[in-house]
Amino acid sequence: MQLLALTPAEIAFLGAPAAEPDGLGARLTRKLALTLTARLQLPVQAHIHPATGFDPAPGTPCWQPDAALATLWLARRLGGQRVTGTASFVPKSLLLTLDAALAECWLDAPATRMPPALAWQFTTELGSANLAVQLPLHPTDMTRWAQEVIQHGH
Repeated sequence: MQLLALTPAEIAFLGAPAAEPDGLGARLTRKLALTLTARLQLPVQAHIHPATGFDPAPGTPCWQPDAALATLWLARRLGGQRVTGTASFVPKSLLLTLDAALAECWLDAPATRMPPALAWQFTTELGSANLAVQLPLHPTDMTRWAQEVIQHGH
């Protein structure tokens, strides 16, 4: 059996650069914006940007919210209408919320390749904040972690 030659359209398709690894960054950006908007009861805009300066991959996702996000979370979750001062810790409820959003996003469409880290800037009428997450190296580690998060209702 003789193979047919590829058409120019087929050659272009096969030669095109791969898109972002399964769109994880874009999907998670939308999920985080929607989740934070609901939890903070205020419109949140999320903008993904390059994540740099991370150590070797952890076994589970490692969130790195800045003090502005922790302060915004505390103020709004406690019913505050303004953000003043700086939180001296990251609330566990924020980390659990971020874990749940990432786990749901991952299990909806697991990626075959993952970026080592993702980072965002969030803007609201009360200010801006930054967030980064370092991801495990292997998709199977990520799937195992996500299943545990969903199963245990974190």
